[in-house]
Amino acid sequence: MEEIYSKGLKHLAATQTAAGCWNGGYGGEPGVVGLCVIAMLAHGDDPNYGPYASNIKRGINYILSRANKSNGYIGSSMYNHGFATLALAESFGAVDDPRIGPMLEKAVGLILTSQASNPMKAWRYGPTSNDADTTVSGACFVALIAAANAGIKVPDKAIKDALAYYARCQSEDGGFGYTGPGGSDLPRTAIGTLVYSLARKTNSNVYKRSHEYIVSRDSGQIMNCSYPYYYLYYASQAFFRSPSAKVWNGWNALNIKRLQALQIQDGGWRGQNGSAFSTAAALLSLALNYRFLPIYER
Repeated sequence: MEEIYSKGLKHLAATQTAAGCWNGGYGGEPGVVGLCVIAMLAHGDDPNYGPYASNIKRGINYILSRANKSNGYIGSSMYNHGFATLALAESFGAVDDPRIGPMLEKAVGLILTSQASNPMKAWRYGPTSNDADTTVSGACFVALIAAANAGIKVPDKAIKDALAYYARCQSEDGGFGYTGPGGSDLPRTAIGTLVYSLARKTNSNVYKRSHEYIVSRDSGQIMNCSYPYYYLYYASQAFFRSPSAKVWNGWNALNIKRLQALQIQDGGWRGQNGSAFSTAAALLSLALNYRFLPIYER
């Protein structure tokens, strides 16, 4: 697995632009840049002096350049904002950059005010949206957990309100729908399962039913589903946090073989959302084997 991961990191480093982002697909979005930065941090090299220190610095610079300095909004959607905030949270205390802490606090504040003003008490594409969905909410929720791990104050109410939203979106089959119950699928259910496990609610019926959903429906054909790398990013974390070590070990072994077979000669992976996103998501689905990121701690 180390060879696979190292090749992937070399691909990201070689294809990063001088501005700190990546060309093609969604490589210019700060959320994708954030995932690429996290993939580098997840390998455990020294982020300030190690082999990817300059790449991490450029990525952080790019994220900060896309942030609204007054309200902390990063990019042009809450998808971007969530993943970029996650990158800042994972970088805080590890990357020597005094700008990270203040912007992280602003970014978290925007997530919290966005939720508080939302009738669903969750998140959608814009910070002032009046509706919500389980995918954007997942990005924002994980960012909040990472920020809390980094020492940023996150009210318990924000976590409880988000969990209540996911509970309302759970379908009869145990999976999660997009904006409500019904139409459940594996990517959204992996997100919901992770949300509940990060909140340490694995004894709840909501979690147990969603966990059973992904365990029983995941298969070796998952790369044929919609947004496969997006699914792998969340599914790896959901399976890693499974109460059953056997479940995680089996899924992880299959995923390593799967990604080894799909990795192209230059070290990256190709997907519909662009090479930068696909490569970062693939690497992060493998990074649980290193467990260097605070968000990846059980």
